[in-house]
Amino acid sequence: MTISLGFVVAEFNRDLTYQMELLGREHAEFLGATVRETILVPGVFDMPLAIKKLCQREDIDAVVTIGSVIEGETDHDQVVMQHAARKIMDLSLEFNKPVTLGIPGPGMTRMAAHERVDYAKRAVEAAVKLVRRL
Repeated sequence: MTISLGFVVAEFNRDLTYQMELLGREHAEFLGATVRETILVPGVFDMPLAIKKLCQREDIDAVVTIGSVIEGETDHDQVVMQHAARKIMDLSLEFNKPVTLGIPGPGMTRMAAHERVDYAKRAVEAAVKLVRRL
């Protein structure tokens, strides 16, 4: 059985999320999974609706989120990440499908974000493992 993944990728910090998306695709292929659809969204905060659309599809086994939340002048990064993570978990439970968190942050500098692009690989691996085990 080939595992079909949906990717939801944030365009904000695209220099980082593009690298993450490529790493995620490569790792999915390595694990024998297929990325069936990718939806680009403006930012991490905008992911839930796209995640929901992919979760509703019968041909998607799991959804992988890819983004990067970098520290700014305010606590905005913490608010965005807290609410996104909560909604991502809620959607996974609502649709009974793995939705994995490939979003490093908050409280992260741009340099730290560059060092964490492999979070996308971890999220893909978690999605594949969960589909196989559940």
